[in-house]
Amino acid sequence: MNGTHAMLSHFPVGFWALATLMILVGAFLSGRLAEISRAALLPVLILSVLGALAAIIIGFLVWPMEANLTSPLARNHILMAFWSLGIFSMITVLVWKAGDAAFEGNRRWVLVILALTGGLMFSSAGTLGGHLVGASTAFSDVLGLMGWEVYTTFYSPLWVIAVMVLIGIGSAVVGLKGRRTAT
Repeated sequence: MNGTHAMLSHFPVGFWALATLMILVGAFLSGRLAEISRAALLPVLILSVLGALAAIIIGFLVWPMEANLTSPLARNHILMAFWSLGIFSMITVLVWKAGDAAFEGNRRWVLVILALTGGLMFSSAGTLGGHLVGASTAFSDVLGLMGWEVYTTFYSPLWVIAVMVLIGIGSAVVGLKGRRTAT
């Protein structure tokens, strides 16, 4: 089943990368390509969330929980997978509820920031998963430059938590301003 988890995890990663590209195109370009990106985004996001849930469930079935909890590398992998799922689930709800309005005005920045943050998270989850199966990547060096030693660290560096809090506050402010404008 190890191969099943690896195979399944590529679906949400691919869909999340595609969704990030579609958000950037929909937010910054105009014309037919931007319209198609905005129109097709929700199905891509739904498939990505379903794929991520399947990959996470299979991952928990494959490896014993004791092994996951003992290894800082495995714990970081799980943490980044859940952060990725959470961020892209949030984007899915935003796009589902707001539709094309999610790309209007300052709201598009919320999507862009969340998508880029989610991209960092799923890149980290994939890199850590690669380490777990013995296939390290150069992205590990980037994580090291950001203060994260992949084999021993089990935490989010303080600056990451601060950025996430600021993103959350900024998103709430933009959402409240958008709600006041709509009424």
